[in-house]
Amino acid sequence: MSTKIFCDIADIKLIKKFTKKKIVKGFTTNPSLMRLAGAKNYQNYSKKILKVCNKPISFEVFGDDYNSIRRQALIIKSWGTNVYVKIPVVNSKGVFMGKIIKELNSRNIKLNITAVYNAYQTKKILKCLNKKSKVIISIFAGRAADTGKDPIPEFKKSISISKAFKNVEILWASVREPYNYLQAKQLGCHIITIPPKIIEKIEKFGKSYNSLTIDTVRTFLIDSKISKFKL
Repeated sequence: MSTKIFCDIADIKLIKKFTKKKIVKGFTTNPSLMRLAGAKNYQNYSKKILKVCNKPISFEVFGDDYNSIRRQALIIKSWGTNVYVKIPVVNSKGVFMGKIIKELNSRNIKLNITAVYNAYQTKKILKCLNKKSKVIISIFAGRAADTGKDPIPEFKKSISISKAFKNVEILWASVREPYNYLQAKQLGCHIITIPPKIIEKIEKFGKSYNSLTIDTVRTFLIDSKISKFKL
């Protein structure tokens, strides 16, 4: 199984550029990325993105309770057939969003369950799902590793327990370096979502150690000349 690369970005110009790349199979966004991209009106901005993107793309709710999440999810779902509605596994108070996940899944709404960190959460999500409607479970590897936790065992368990669900895909989120793509492939992750700059580095995979050494030395030499260092 090949691991699909999604681009993690909300900047319209970059989405327009990266949607043309064969290596990019879809996109993920979140409220933080939308803010960074300068979005003022969430719905208008999202619809502008959809004018340049026909690949699978996730837009996240920002409601914090059942009613607000439900209302926002139904609005987001209406934007297009390539849209996944992104729902956090818990709200800001730590309450599991199982009720709304189950309801939206039963209505055949494509979901991306986000902010997942362990297999226990994956198991709870799977209990809410049917075996037909498409669901992505996004596990935040980089953020877990940032705190000294090893995310790999959680991916292994999550991938294993989700195998009975052909409609469920496990996604490696919060990428920190290009090598994470190879890790995700080795584990059998269905998807990895990657920032644009790291995707560009992945496109250059295959350089020899010798080439890397020469490139590194040349960079140091050029910088020393630009700075007019003397000894």
